[in-house]
Amino acid sequence: MPEQLIEGLRRFRREHFPRFKEHSATLVSEGQRPRTLFIGCSDSRIVPDLLTDSAPGELFIVRNMGSFIPPFEPDEGFHGTSASIEFAVLNLGVKDIVVCGHSDCGAIQALYTPPNVATPHISKWLGLARQAILPGPPDPGMLRRTEQRSLVLQLERLMGYPMVRERVELGSLGLHGWYYVIEEGRVYVLDVASGRFVAVSD
Repeated sequence: MPEQLIEGLRRFRREHFPRFKEHSATLVSEGQRPRTLFIGCSDSRIVPDLLTDSAPGELFIVRNMGSFIPPFEPDEGFHGTSASIEFAVLNLGVKDIVVCGHSDCGAIQALYTPPNVATPHISKWLGLARQAILPGPPDPGMLRRTEQRSLVLQLERLMGYPMVRERVELGSLGLHGWYYVIEEGRVYVLDVASGRFVAVSD
């Protein structure tokens, strides 16, 4: 076991858990009732609870490479992200779904490199964002635009889930695109009307 993680567990029990002890007991006895499904990137620099200052039980979190949404496929395959979306919407009754991308995303950078035969699963997964690629050699500005274009693409694909589309059209579920700029510590929210990402004010 990594000693750093063991020390972290000890600090959690000693310093943090006492503040949430009663709350945790309630979450067990009454069950979880998160309002928001947060779909984010697996990138180690993204910490959803910290970013949103959320307590245990407030976010149902799904993380994967690139914050990508696979298409809805009614088959018997193993669909981890899709199953989590289904559970959050149908079983937990979340009211909002946030898809959060970020700056300096390795998945987006990988879109501009040739496929690697040694990583077939990564190459296949990146197909979920290839439509966001822009022509020309990638520079920092192009990569940022690609990251944002990918977010829009994922939100559009999310609407392909019947249970999501039904609730969005009824007005009982909201979809939100967030773009987190790591070096600024700031989130930009997609404004659907203008198609632009607007900074959340301080």
